[in-house]
Amino acid sequence: MSKKLPVISGKKLISFLTTMGYRIVRQRGSHVRLEKSTEAGVHKITIPSHNSIAKGTLNDILTKVSIWNRVSKEKLIELL
Repeated sequence: MSKKLPVISGKKLISFLTTMGYRIVRQRGSHVRLEKSTEAGVHKITIPSHNSIAKGTLNDILTKVSIWNRVSKEKLIELL
């Protein structure tokens, strides 16, 4: 059974992703671009720096991060 997505701010998500090895490349308005070199190539992802990230957006971000880093989405949710 999948875990429930938490309500999280963009700032906290960016902080979490930097601990996973992502680095901030640039920011345009309220969106922050992050990159990480993985075995599959360079993963680039944009995170909205909002007070709370919409559930669908967070689900999509975590899905992509789990695929690129070969970590289960449940494990990522647990670490958040």
